[in-house]
Order: sequence, then C-alpha cells, then structure tokens
Amino acid sequence: MICPKCGYQIPDSAKLCPYCGADCSTGSYINNQASQVFDKAEQELGSAIGEVKQSLNSNNNNNYQNNMNYQGDPNYQNNMNYQGDPNYQNMNYQGDPNYQNMNYQGDPNYQNNMNYQGNQNYQNGMNYQNGMNYSNNPGNIPAYAGERLKDDRGLLSYILLSIITFGIYGYYFLYKMAHDVNIACDGDGEKTSGVAAFIILSFITCGIYAWVWYYKIGNRLAANAPRYGLVITENGTTVLMWLIFGMLICGIGPFVAMHILIKNSNKICNAYNRAHGLI
Repeated sequence: MICPKCGYQIPDSAKLCPYCGADCSTGSYINNQASQVFDKAEQELGSAIGEVKQSLNSNNNNNYQNNMNYQGDPNYQNNMNYQGDPNYQNMNYQGDPNYQNMNYQGDPNYQNNMNYQGNQNYQNGMNYQNGMNYSNNPGNIPAYAGERLKDDRGLLSYILLSIITFGIYGYYFLYKMAHDVNIACDGDGEKTSGVAAFIILSFITCGIYAWVWYYKIGNRLAANAPRYGLVITENGTTVLMWLIFGMLICGIGPFVAMHILIKNSNKICNAYNRAHGLI
C-alpha cells in the first residue's frame, strides 16, 4: 500500500511507515478516508449555501427601487431636489450662452463621427451580431455574459440539503443547473426547460417527463463538450439507463444518474468560465 503522508510504497502489513513514521494501520486509514469525505461534504455544503445566499441577495438588490426609492425619502423635496437649489436657475444649461454651440445638434461631426449609425465601425466591429456573437468566435463558444457559472456542485450537498429542506432545495438545484447549462450551451439550438415545467409536466405525466428532462440535458452536455475541447462519454442514454435499471441495484441508480449530470455540468461550466476569464 501507499503511505498517505509521504507517498512511498510500504508493505501491506506495516502499521508504521518505515520512511516517515506515519500511522498506516487500518483504523488510521479508515479515519483519514472518513475525514476526507466529511471535509468534502462541508465544502460542498458551504458552496451550496453560498449560492442560495447569493441568489437571495440578488433578489434583494432587484427590490432596491421599491424599498429605497429616493421618492420615499422625506428629505427628497427639501434637500435633494435640484429645484430647491438657489443656483438652479444660474446653472441651468438653458442659461448657458454656450448651450447652442455645445448642443450635439449643432456639432457638424455629430452625424458623421458620434452617431453610431454613421460610424463605419458599427456594422463591422462593434455590432454584437458580427463581432461578439458566438458564431464567429473560435470553438463556437457563447459570447461573454458577465456571469460566472457555478462549477463546484456536488452530490453530497444535493442529497443533504434536499433532505433538510424536504425536497425544496432539490428543485432549486435543478433550476440553477438548467440556468447555467442554458448559458454555457447557448447557440446549440436547444433550451433546457426550467423547474416550473419540470414540476408541472412531471406531475401530469406521472414522472415520465422527469426522465425525459434528465435524458435531454445529459445529451446536451455531451454534445456541447467538443466546443470547449472536452470529451464527455456519458450521454443521455447513460443517465436514462441508470434512472430506470439502476433502481434494481439497491435504489442507487437515480443518485448515480445525478452524479453524472453534476460532474458533466461542472466540466462545461468550468470550461465556460475559463474561456471568458472568469476564474
């Protein structure tokens, strides 16, 4: 066996490493493995909880205008209203003798230089469709969206948080996975449906749509791997087989299928982040 501390090969019966003196007994080995599993679970849980907090904070920021609107400030009319400023009339641009000269309509270069429609670089260089669209990018990679995709999801956090939240986190997990996959695989002609369609159609079809959803996202991840220089061998068929026939193996099939989807989506999202300098 291999010493967990120094990495040298030692006899299977050795309790102490002859090179570094580390404890290599069976009990120590089991303890080390258990510690690694718990550490990994702790990291996954921390990452998953951080993702939920980030989503909640994002929603709070979207409500900024409703809760902190300046019009709700009692001092708005008295202190912050420019009309209450005694210098308002003096600083008004209409009282500026240079107003007419500085007006963009009076600038002879306005139509030729500053109007984006008159700019010769508009169609060739800065137009999204011709310049930044993924269609003309090497590797057919989607254009930069300014959002770092989560690439460290784990099966342990998915199971534990789903149990703690009575299944609610499981649906949130699928929602975020579909969101990230749609961004990373944008332009392939497919769209992974969200959690609302997943819940409703799964209920209507007695769970059959859930299998279809897993099958399609598995195929989509495998099909988009080459655009990022990756090779993914497990496709939707692999996932579907684990979902159906894996139930006969002590019921572990669905967990194996989810592990495959998590692993492959992490690969795609990580490659997307690297391609756009988000790591």
